[in-house]
Amino acid sequence: MKDKALPWPKNLQSFFAAFFAIAFTVICLCSPCIAEKSDTSGDEPSEAVSTPEDISGKEKESAIQRGERKEKGIGTGVFSLRTHRQNYFLPFTYNSNPNRDTYDDAGENKPSNIEVKFQLSFKVLLWEKIFWDNGDLYFGYTQLSFWQLYDKKLSSPFRETNYEPEVFFKFDTDFNVLGLTNRIISIGFNHESNGKSGDLSRSWNRIFAVFAADRGNFTIALKPWYRIPEDNDDDDNPNIEKYMGYGELFGAYRLKGHVFSFMFRNNLRQNNRGAVELGWSYPITDNLRLYAQYFNGYGESLVDYDNSVNRIGVGLMLNDWL
Repeated sequence: MKDKALPWPKNLQSFFAAFFAIAFTVICLCSPCIAEKSDTSGDEPSEAVSTPEDISGKEKESAIQRGERKEKGIGTGVFSLRTHRQNYFLPFTYNSNPNRDTYDDAGENKPSNIEVKFQLSFKVLLWEKIFWDNGDLYFGYTQLSFWQLYDKKLSSPFRETNYEPEVFFKFDTDFNVLGLTNRIISIGFNHESNGKSGDLSRSWNRIFAVFAADRGNFTIALKPWYRIPEDNDDDDNPNIEKYMGYGELFGAYRLKGHVFSFMFRNNLRQNNRGAVELGWSYPITDNLRLYAQYFNGYGESLVDYDNSVNRIGVGLMLNDWL
């Protein structure tokens, strides 16, 4: 792929209205996790009435346990709506290597370097404590969109949207691995597609697992997957494993309100391909965080699974990993 950069746009018209409309919708749907001051509110005693035992228990609360407590504060019980992955809106992102050849071959308009990127993600508890007082069944949904908002000549189209429903079991655990405590194991089925037709159509189905561990304010998770094979005639992306690999590693560290996160993928082949995503967020209000994201590598979206992307963006986030 050729790396062709377009000049930075001279105006940012229209994005404000779109941003606030999307942010308001996600806030209403997901009720994002409370900002830093919530760490001393809700079901925990206030400082005025705290006992030594309460303080000791709070100090022992790990990153994943804190996230679970905040999640339960959003909604409890069957059919409660909760946040799943990160919910964010990046009104301004710059990609130095847009996938123009693929769109040109499909007879579509070539994307520009500047676009909006946002993600909506939630989950619904379907069934509690299925196996011996453990094992919850969830339905999850994540939507990742790329919006050519600043391309006024083409009426600001959505370039790509990935739809990712999944069903999974989540088990609470408590065992040590390499100095970390594994808190969660999830096993599920995942479908992802972009809703396109013709040469731009992309989809795949996976069986996956997640092993999430933490220590103090640091959490890390390994997510291996197995792609369910398809007939060659029906396969929109037959070589996707060569670019996306067979899993990913992601994690986050919390430091005085700052959350530093990462995601790493590799195909573990001689012709090495993979991806890295780095993130930073910081609270600016109770329900909003300032967010910066950098992505480099393959598979940022399905249509770009075999195109190396180099993107940086800034915007707002509703809930981070921690």
